[in-house]
Amino acid sequence: LSKEFSSASSTTTVGTVTSRVTKNGDAIMEKDLLNHEDLAGDRGMVDDIFDETYREKEGPKPPMRYVWRNIILMSLLHLGGIFGLMLIPSAKIQTLAWAVLCFVVSALGITAGSHRLWSHRSYKATLPLRIFLTIANSMAFQNDIYEWVRDHRVHHKFSETDADPHNAMRGFFFSHIGWLLVRKHPDVIEKGQKLDLSDIKADKVVMFQRRYYKPSVVLLCFTLPTVVPWYFWDESIIISFFIPAILRYTIGLNATWLVNSAAHMFGNRPYDQHINPRENPLVSLGALGEGFHNYHHTFPYDYSTSEFGWRFNLTTAFIDLMCLLGLASDRKRVSKEVILARKMRTGDGSHKSG
Repeated sequence: LSKEFSSASSTTTVGTVTSRVTKNGDAIMEKDLLNHEDLAGDRGMVDDIFDETYREKEGPKPPMRYVWRNIILMSLLHLGGIFGLMLIPSAKIQTLAWAVLCFVVSALGITAGSHRLWSHRSYKATLPLRIFLTIANSMAFQNDIYEWVRDHRVHHKFSETDADPHNAMRGFFFSHIGWLLVRKHPDVIEKGQKLDLSDIKADKVVMFQRRYYKPSVVLLCFTLPTVVPWYFWDESIIISFFIPAILRYTIGLNATWLVNSAAHMFGNRPYDQHINPRENPLVSLGALGEGFHNYHHTFPYDYSTSEFGWRFNLTTAFIDLMCLLGLASDRKRVSKEVILARKMRTGDGSHKSG
């Protein structure tokens, strides 16, 4: 593993990287260029690297068991979101601006927090930044960081198999929201229990959030977004609740879910045509940079999740700003040479047309 360090930018450039060509149950390893495990070891983890040895169990699939509580709650939430949309013409401009701010902050709690920092350890954050990202993460209300990281590492390690929580091979609806409305496949539970999450357990900020997650969600996802416009500029309590809280939360959920669904189905595959995830700029726009998904599954340790820097990628700009302020450091990056070599070797050729 070769690295180039830049003390000015606090960025680690990965000069060599491993490549894989795989389909579910039939894997071929290319040994010539990379060592994933060396790089993963540098981050202190290996559990977001695809497991070439996993095989789905033969025989019939387990029966689907509906979680009616989730079905009812998600239905009510989306009805509330539709009602919030109808209230937009009646809302004050400050309320709409506040809703956008809450959306961006909560999204960063997922993208810069539970995803790029805690799931992939693609950069390091100081205590103040970790506290901010944890607060933002509770505002997003997408399970606590510990559980989010566990499911996401399983998703990468067993992508598009029975052990993937939101396996896109089961269709758009399942990978978007359906996986939350049914019991997990037994392989998801089994593989999740075997992950090494010692790094997450050692983070006192994460474990504090896990301990007090429910009250933090009530306060940060629903109460704070509602109270601010009602108290500070006399917005209607109905509008204050249904736009900055309910509608914002509903849109935030769907923006994240589109990474699991649309970005696994629609778009090109310039880095690895043998895996399902795609490059989807529209998803990136809505999910603050998370739609460059063929790149991300090819190079999950890159803090930017893209080779294009800030383009459609507000999260990368945020992390870079945090580094400039001294609140983040040690950003992992893949070198241009390795990216180009990977495109030539396993890409679908779409990079040639821009």
